Amino acid sequence: MGKGRVEAFTDGVVAIIITIMVLELKVPHGEDFSALLPLWPVFFCYVLSFINVGIYWNNLHNMFHAVQRVDGRVLWANLNLLFWLSLMPVTTAFMGENHFAPVPVAVYGIDLVLCAVAYTILVVKLRHLHGADTTFAKAVGRDNKGKISLGLYTTAVLLSFFNQWISVAIYVLVAAIWFAPDKRFERLIEK
Repeated sequence: MGKGRVEAFTDGVVAIIITIMVLELKVPHGEDFSALLPLWPVFFCYVLSFINVGIYWNNLHNMFHAVQRVDGRVLWANLNLLFWLSLMPVTTAFMGENHFAPVPVAVYGIDLVLCAVAYTILVVKLRHLHGADTTFAKAVGRDNKGKISLGLYTTAVLLSFFNQWISVAIYVLVAAIWFAPDKRFERLIEK
């Protein structure tokens, strides 16, 4: 089957996720900069999650541009990823409103781990559908960046019970690693 509907559905779900996250931001009470200070944890978490959701959207866009078709397994794998991404507004608010307490930081990280696992499953399903000698498979390669990210997220979850600030720093680090657009797909598609 064609890929257009899954792309459109994914775009819609991602837009809703971002909308829900921004609705969690509350208007400050006061008219000076000091009124913003109590809101910094929630705003920081929003920015971090916005970047993470944006990274997934960007990578999904590039991935689906490189594939020709989807099947039922790919649709379910994509829904699995969208499910874990749809929890991002809740885990973001939990971490921000509790000022980076260890358990909320761990829960946020668990969501990031599950998003990364779901993304990996989607890549595997697409590679299986299209074969090893396709543009898609060549672009994905060994996906070392994905494997490193998953390892860092897992480490951060475990560390959150010892020092949640190191965990938050790791979440920021992984987002920074992925922030630059992934050129693997673009280079091969342009050839």
